Amino acid sequence: MTPEVSNQSLFFLIIFVVIPLTLSYFYQLGLGKNVLWSAFRGTVQLFAIGYILTYLFDLPANVGIPLMVGIMIIIATFHARQKGKELPYVLPVIFISLIFVEGCVLTMWLVFDMVQFRPSEVIPMSGMVIGNSMVAMGLALERMKSEFRDNNGRLLAALSLGAEPKQASHLIVQRTLHAALIPNVDRLKTIGLVQLPGMMTGLILGGVEPVMAIKYQLVISLSIFSSVSISAMFVTLAMYRYFFNKNKQLIEPGE
Repeated sequence: MTPEVSNQSLFFLIIFVVIPLTLSYFYQLGLGKNVLWSAFRGTVQLFAIGYILTYLFDLPANVGIPLMVGIMIIIATFHARQKGKELPYVLPVIFISLIFVEGCVLTMWLVFDMVQFRPSEVIPMSGMVIGNSMVAMGLALERMKSEFRDNNGRLLAALSLGAEPKQASHLIVQRTLHAALIPNVDRLKTIGLVQLPGMMTGLILGGVEPVMAIKYQLVISLSIFSSVSISAMFVTLAMYRYFFNKNKQLIEPGE
């Protein structure tokens, strides 16, 4: 039997908002408004998407799935772009990367019969893939900008000695990819030991046998691991060159 959380029980979740509010006030962190707004916005968004998904799940799969996945990719693209908005062509690079990753992962799921082409299966799992890819690309862009800024002198020295931009940037690309991938590597190492993943927990709470829940969790965890790797690599290799001009000189993005 699927457990049901009553509206009265949900009301008491306010306790989990009061705790960070209290910490913010006590330590003068100045996060009070952000905490309240984030909690309110998150609640509204979740209920809104709940009603939207209820509608989408009733639509034919070839309509509901492309519609929702397309919306998720567009929103993720604009969100990830904020981390590198001063870089040229960052928007189409992120957009194409997300489409490519989602297309590859979805194809694998369907070809090898891992999931059924139903909105109730494809949409939630695609959301996890797109969301994690978005975060990885944002991390990669942020770290890459930081690395170029902190290694300005070393890069100029390498270029003055005749190094090509690709050679001069090799270490930066390496560090950027490492920073973007390491959170997912660590998460995969401790999966099932430190925490029971969300999808597996949800399926178990929904009455699915633990072994079957584990199989679904493996599908999504390894799919995310792969998609994050591809996304971070794609955006890093596509964008590092825009830190150099056509004369192979180091520049500040936006110049």
